[in-house]
Amino acid sequence: MSKILDQFNKAQLKPMPEIKSGQTVKVHQKIKEGNKDRIQIFEGIIIARKHGKGINSTITVRKVSDGVGVERIFPVFSPAIEKIEIVRAGKTRRAKLYYLRTAKGKKARLKNKEFSAAIAQEEKPVAEEAAEPTTEGQPTEATTESTPEEKTAE
Repeated sequence: MSKILDQFNKAQLKPMPEIKSGQTVKVHQKIKEGNKDRIQIFEGIIIARKHGKGINSTITVRKVSDGVGVERIFPVFSPAIEKIEIVRAGKTRRAKLYYLRTAKGKKARLKNKEFSAAIAQEEKPVAEEAAEPTTEGQPTEATTESTPEEKTAE
């Protein structure tokens, strides 16, 4: 029974970007009004991610609208969620950012993650390949002499 349930849950998962607390996201949600469908966008900071990374996972998104804090909890893999766009990433040291509820002014801001640091992490594997020791004393492809078969072809 649990195998069938696990297969069903895996089938319901859809590809999503890496979602972490501190990111500013735009959540595109389908809303049905009468016989019409439309998409409503909710933009804010993720202050919490709960229930793991499975089918039941949720995110709490907070924004301040007209001086009033508004929070919504979205099931990440709900069919009502069209897509989640990551606008920017903030530097955080905590998984749950509930302190933003009471923070005012500059304390309510998150510093941006340094993109140069993220790019440097991605380029490390390329730099490691270039740092491999080369065999000195052995001829490279450009300096190899032609084989006797190639001499006869000339």
